[in-house]
Amino acid sequence: MRELLRTNDVVRLSWAQAMLHEAGIDSLILDHHTSLVEGSIGAIQRRLMVAERDHRRAATLISDAERELL
Repeated sequence: MRELLRTNDVVRLSWAQAMLHEAGIDSLILDHHTSLVEGSIGAIQRRLMVAERDHRRAATLISDAERELL
């Protein structure tokens, strides 16, 4: 697995995970529970992970989609 995105923005994580799902790319969010335990003060960010083989396509997909939002 390779990190695609690191943030505490749950909306951005949910959006990115939905975009990946629609494209047929499996993803996993790590550090979700650790982030909650530390009181959500932002010290520990959540990581969105994808398979190494999907990373380039996933990064392009998310980057292009974020550019369209601006």
